[in-house]
Amino acid sequence: LFGFIMALGIVVDDAIVVGKNIYAYREKGMDPVSAAIKGVREMAAPVTMAVMTTMLAFAPLLYISGIMGKLMRVIPLVVISVLAVSLIEALLILPAHLSRKKKTLKKGRPHPIAKFHAMIGKSLEWFINKPFAAFAMLAVRWRYVTLSIGITVLLITVGLIMGGRVKFIFMHSVEADNMVASLTMPQGTPIEKTLEVVKKLEYAAEQVKLEFDKQRPDQPSIYKHMATTIGDQPASRGGGGPVRGIATGSSSAHLAEVNIELLEGEERNISSGEIMARWRELVGEVPGVSKLTFLSEAFSPGDAVSVELSHEDFDTLIVVAENLKGKLRLYSGTSDIADDFEPGKAEIKLALKDAGRTLGLTLADLATQARQGFYGQEVQRIQRGRHDVRVMVRYPEDQRKSIAHIENMRVRLPNGAQIPFTTVADVTYGRGYATIRRSERMRTVTVTADVDESGKEAPKAKEINDDLQKKVLPDLMLEYPGLQWRFAGEARERNDSMSSMFKTFPLALLAIYGLLAVQFRSYFQPIIVMSAIPFGIVGATFGHVVMGFDLGILSMFGIIALSGIVVNDSLIMIDLINRERAAGINLHDVVRDSVTRRFRPILLTTMTTFLGLAPMMMEKSLQAQFLIPMAISLAFGVAFATMITLILVPSLYMILEDFWAVLRYLTGKNEKIEPEPIQKTESV
Repeated sequence: LFGFIMALGIVVDDAIVVGKNIYAYREKGMDPVSAAIKGVREMAAPVTMAVMTTMLAFAPLLYISGIMGKLMRVIPLVVISVLAVSLIEALLILPAHLSRKKKTLKKGRPHPIAKFHAMIGKSLEWFINKPFAAFAMLAVRWRYVTLSIGITVLLITVGLIMGGRVKFIFMHSVEADNMVASLTMPQGTPIEKTLEVVKKLEYAAEQVKLEFDKQRPDQPSIYKHMATTIGDQPASRGGGGPVRGIATGSSSAHLAEVNIELLEGEERNISSGEIMARWRELVGEVPGVSKLTFLSEAFSPGDAVSVELSHEDFDTLIVVAENLKGKLRLYSGTSDIADDFEPGKAEIKLALKDAGRTLGLTLADLATQARQGFYGQEVQRIQRGRHDVRVMVRYPEDQRKSIAHIENMRVRLPNGAQIPFTTVADVTYGRGYATIRRSERMRTVTVTADVDESGKEAPKAKEINDDLQKKVLPDLMLEYPGLQWRFAGEARERNDSMSSMFKTFPLALLAIYGLLAVQFRSYFQPIIVMSAIPFGIVGATFGHVVMGFDLGILSMFGIIALSGIVVNDSLIMIDLINRERAAGINLHDVVRDSVTRRFRPILLTTMTTFLGLAPMMMEKSLQAQFLIPMAISLAFGVAFATMITLILVPSLYMILEDFWAVLRYLTGKNEKIEPEPIQKTESV
């Protein structure tokens, strides 16, 4: 739907260009059919090239890797499809409509709307031919100053972004209509202990509900439902809706989840992130918890901070992970700091002594005898009806109740003799591993953290990751030799998306340049046309500042798509200049005529694109907020490119003519070195 809305503002441009050209011939006195044929024939090539350049600009979005690529791939598919159909409409269907004769109105008193329309038309013509034409020709006359001002504005904008004055975040949060607290206790925790922590989470959630409901008197409660699951985490693992109850098995008694369904985003003026932050604050630090995370986003590219650590020595790796978590706590705005190392259940570890090996024992013999004595050895099965009854042989119950009974057991040697357990083996007590993660044959532990980016002064996740990369992690590598690390989560997703974008976008620019070079039969004029592309960044950045949004990955996608849109007006203007020069008109008059004649269609195409994207920019739905930055980049980038097309492009054209004049003077040639780009045709 967003791709279709975006395409609506773009496809009108081609129809405006073709329709305005046909209308110009009709004003010259040509009959409707001849004007339609000549107008569409004249604009067929530039309009086709304009549509193709826009398609090429959206094409890189088809090859973005990672989660963002899967999410955004449908937008360029829709836009490219709509553009292809719009080309047929602009070149075939629209001229057929415009070839019809206009109905003559009966003479009489002019209609008020017609009078208003005539007044607006005359005012616009006066503005175009007087003040604007004078300003444009002044800019062309001082073209090197104009170019210097444009470059300065571009450099300042890039400096604001690189210097952090304009914030950049990878992905704007997607509001959810629910909040989830996922609790993980140490494995082996009894269900009663897990339930105690869950009750604390529920109590804090009720307190949050009372606080926010008091701020909204005479309105529905901020909560709709609250569901608790003990023994599983269905929302965290992407399962079905949570169900209150207790898991039948004890193996998952250390897991729990509290899922709160909120009032729909359109019916509340408080974001789910703000409610979740207050919930987290009231819960505070909970002792004895392995991991407690809060989530209030419908979509997330990964943890804001995620560092994967690896080391040959696992004990060193655990120390490094704890050290890194301590350093993350020093950053303001960080929360839910945890790692993915989860100790397993309590266990007894048996180790064979040298004396046992000398007597012919193996560790497998030792483990088998311990299992037989305490768990039992199946010696017989008895059939009773449809069921089997297993007969197990093991120690009496009073000799297998305590862990100390292991040390009192006797071990059989291969020759049949029995000796005390402590003579041939040692017993150590500890915890096993719930999961073992490896990367490139080395044990890994991933440290994660969430970052609250809602405040204006709050650090962004990218800033924290950059500081970790430049300072914290290099220091840890010096302190613990052999340590290796790499980013995961949001940082890895950002690097994948940006790297794929920077690989495909230059190829799209090269293809656009090739199309323009074929159209103009020139190597330099395509550069003039494409000069509007970098200045789209200026408009996009200005738009984000005005609308109060930070730049993000979707903003970058919008700037990439913008590159094909801003080329269109420049392409058609240069095409008009070339045709009028080929007709023998003076260069000064050609530039002035092209600026004034292109003002109205460029203004109309800019307004249609901007207004087509305005509903998305003004969207109040909390779930649609993450799409707004892309719409801002396109709308404000096109608006700023209007000035670039009408002022900077003619100046660059004259600078190119100055270059050829100097080159002809230096080579002593009077003829033009650059061939005429287009054959002589009759001017409009």
